[in-house]
Amino acid sequence: MNRFSKMLGSLIAGFLNGPAGGPYPHPAANLEAMAGIIRPGDVILVEGNRRISSAIKYLTQSTWSHAAIVVGGRGGYDEAGRLCNLVEADTILGVHAFPLSALKGLHLRICRPAGLSPQDTDRAIDYVLARLGNQYDLKNVVDLARYLLPNPPVPTPWRRRMLALGSGDPTRAICSTLIAQAFQSVGFPILPTITAEASTRGDCQDCIEEIYHIRHHSLFVPRDFDVSPYFMIIKPSLARAVDYRKLTWT
Repeated sequence: MNRFSKMLGSLIAGFLNGPAGGPYPHPAANLEAMAGIIRPGDVILVEGNRRISSAIKYLTQSTWSHAAIVVGGRGGYDEAGRLCNLVEADTILGVHAFPLSALKGLHLRICRPAGLSPQDTDRAIDYVLARLGNQYDLKNVVDLARYLLPNPPVPTPWRRRMLALGSGDPTRAICSTLIAQAFQSVGFPILPTITAEASTRGDCQDCIEEIYHIRHHSLFVPRDFDVSPYFMIIKPSLARAVDYRKLTWT
C-alpha cells in the first residue's frame, strides 16, 4: 500500500505541476535588476503558474504560491554552468539548488530578514544546504489531492491547516516549511504568536510582557514572509532613484 501511495502521489504531483489555464495575472520580474541586489538569506516569493499554484494562492488568500531562499555562491553550478544561487523544495525535484534565471517570466518579491547577522545568515543557509536531496512531502496522498480543486470550498479558519502537509519524516519538506525551519534554527522570527502576560520580574509586579511563542513550522505559508514585520520588502525598481516627473503618461 505504501508503494501504491507513493506512485499515486507522484502521479498527482506531476499533474499539479502542469501549467495552469488562463492568462498570467502580473508582470514578470526584472531578473537582471534582481540579480544585482539579492543577497544570501533573502527569501524570494513566487507567483507560480502551475495548477497547484492556484489552490495555494486561494487557500492563503495571497499572490504568492511558492518560496525559495538565496544561498549565494554556495549552491554550486548546474550542467549549463549557471550559478545555482537559490534553493527550493519542489514537488518533483525535492530540495535542490537552481539558478535565478529559472524564474524567468514569473512575478517575484524579495523579502529580506531585517538585522539578521552574517553568522546567523550562514547558519540558516547551512541548514538548507544540509537538506539538499531531501524529498518533498508526498507521504499522504490526500495532502496533494486536496489541491486538485483550484478553489477548494474550505472555511477560512481551516485554510492554513490544509497547507500543513507534515508527514513527520525529517527528510521531507515543503517550500515554506524548509525556509521557516532554517530561520527558526537561528531564533529569527517570522510570524510568532504573541501573548501578553503578567511579568515574572520581582521588581515590576504590575508590568505586562510580550511572550513570543514559536509557531509550528508546518503552518507557515509563503505569504507569511511578505506580511512579517521582521522581513523588509526589497523592490529592484527602487534600487536607484526614480524621478516621477520624467515619467511619460498616456
